[in-house]
Amino acid sequence: MPRKVKALPMNLIYQTGISTPLASFPLLRRAARCPVSYRTIMSSSLISDSEKQNKLVWIWTECKEVMIASVERGWNTFIFPSESRFRDLASEWSSIALIHPLFIEGSEISNMQNQVVARLFDVCSPEDLLFIQPHEQTNDLVINFKGEWQVIPAENLVAAFQGCKRTVLAVTTNSSEAQVFLEALEQGLGGVVLKVDDIGEVFALNSYFDQQNEVRNLLSLTRATVTHVQVVGMGDRVCIDLCSLMRPGEGLLVGSFARGLFLVHSECLESNYIASRPFRVNAGPVHAYVSIPGGKTCYLSELQAGKEVVVVDRNGKQRNAIVGRVKIESRPLILVEVKENMSNEMYSILLQNAETVGLVCPCEDKSTKTVIPVTSLKVGDEVLVRVQGAARHTGIEIQEFIIER
Repeated sequence: MPRKVKALPMNLIYQTGISTPLASFPLLRRAARCPVSYRTIMSSSLISDSEKQNKLVWIWTECKEVMIASVERGWNTFIFPSESRFRDLASEWSSIALIHPLFIEGSEISNMQNQVVARLFDVCSPEDLLFIQPHEQTNDLVINFKGEWQVIPAENLVAAFQGCKRTVLAVTTNSSEAQVFLEALEQGLGGVVLKVDDIGEVFALNSYFDQQNEVRNLLSLTRATVTHVQVVGMGDRVCIDLCSLMRPGEGLLVGSFARGLFLVHSECLESNYIASRPFRVNAGPVHAYVSIPGGKTCYLSELQAGKEVVVVDRNGKQRNAIVGRVKIESRPLILVEVKENMSNEMYSILLQNAETVGLVCPCEDKSTKTVIPVTSLKVGDEVLVRVQGAARHTGIEIQEFIIER
């Protein structure tokens, strides 16, 4: 008898950061099927905690490998056409995995008990949207966008259905398209129906959710005391202009060593000599590491428009932001060396020697200053650093012997 694949709880999957197939895990059993409302938690960096949404993910496929990969990631609701051969396929899969089959017949989507749980709508024109009303019925909606326009119609649906108990899902054929629907008008639609036979799209969508959920965790920042400040001459420094605005206390994690990254403040503060640029971080020379999503780092020289970095505040709250532009120019540099207060480990960073460049300080109370300009740094000042593994291969933390000076 084949053993059934258990749909692992989503909190286990995302708390452990699993983004690869779970074939190496023991196959588990349980008595009850997972409900149709089984959801993935996704948080937006710009939405408050009270507005965070649970996103539904349904799978539409004929590929057994896609089914198994989806169940391993907690996505156990599958859509099939109503023809007998697809019902046979659903029965076959139910014998080896705990899945929740749904069947499409016309515009109705029904469960195994022939109860209608959702309705399917094809949207080819603006007129088609007029037939989709938020309070007309209690069933969830599955929207199949067949026209060239997808983003604006999806945003219109998000606006129309805000506050409504009905969940609106969009049919998508790849993870990139799914991201558009899940982020429409920032709040996003209630979920997606991933219609694929390519297992890679399951992995890609799972990685997207992993990155979104990562921002829900606070990063641990450590106090470090400045031990040395020295003007060192000219170098090629990198300014990172983001597609997002930063607030006081926010910046990027940058450092000469991956094992210790400094929280470099954005240029969001006002001054008498230059306008604030709350989208910019004057991050340091081209050799420095910067934190990017997935617990990885990359060199500042590798950043370009469209890549993502991790924005962090002084409390460790993080969010992902897209790079809009990178500027590399020759500027005078200053070396800052610190010692971590708990372990006496030494870390360093090079930054442009300018009043608009600063490091974020520990938060004592509301009267405590947020940032110290590098031009005012002195021995004994405290700044915040992110301590992590030292050895890296293509930005991924690895275990190996390494010495950095």
